[in-house]
Amino acid sequence: MSLTPTRRSMPARVATSLMAVVGVLLVWHALTAGFGVISPARFPAPAEVLASLQQVGIDGYSNGRWHEHVLRSVLLVTMGFVFAASIGVALGLAMGASRTVEAFVNPIFLVLRPIPPLAWIPLAIVWLGLGDAAKMMVIFFAAFVPSVINSYTGVRQIDRPIFEAAAMLDARGLRHWREVLIPGALPSIFTGLRLSLQASWTTLVAAELVGAVAGLGTILNQASQDIYPAMILVGMLSVALCGWLMTLGLGWIERRVMPWRVA
Repeated sequence: MSLTPTRRSMPARVATSLMAVVGVLLVWHALTAGFGVISPARFPAPAEVLASLQQVGIDGYSNGRWHEHVLRSVLLVTMGFVFAASIGVALGLAMGASRTVEAFVNPIFLVLRPIPPLAWIPLAIVWLGLGDAAKMMVIFFAAFVPSVINSYTGVRQIDRPIFEAAAMLDARGLRHWREVLIPGALPSIFTGLRLSLQASWTTLVAAELVGAVAGLGTILNQASQDIYPAMILVGMLSVALCGWLMTLGLGWIERRVMPWRVA
């Protein structure tokens, strides 16, 4: 008898996830519309949220329809995340590979690291106004820090015998980066990218609460002013859905880049 745990098949995992979602929806309906344990003024019933989604999807709300808000937010997150991740991963790898680069960059990074991303919003508005550039700047700082830290950690966690074996095989220069540093740091890099993506969405919504024409943050802002709980929940669930889908996309890239690690 084998004691090794068996991996669940994809259909079984999907079925379990669907059952969990259905269970949450049933409990939600029972507590709100079913038994009235929670007042609709405090937390809307599923039917109210669905009606609000239909409203924003067909008639529009807060200067746009649902797909327009989603596309604008996804575009801003994607641009800010890609820009920050590209620079952050490269800088983290360089700091991990070179003591000289670390000594030069680390003091500056240690000053920037404790600053909350939202603290950059006033300065971004002063420098870049209320347009998309200011929001991208705030997203950049939110996504930049986790990508740097995890890339740096990934290089420093590579086992010393691997470096010794690479030296014996005369792996130098670009070959050293391509065959040793980057593959060895990839697991930690993707951990940082997931954290960066989550931080990007959190920061975008906060940035869109100020001066945005459209976006999921504007739905939340307008709905809070209108005291419209169902629409607030539509905005929140939309952010969750977009973040989940982008995380799935990042996971797909991870499986293609590291097929040996991800089951």
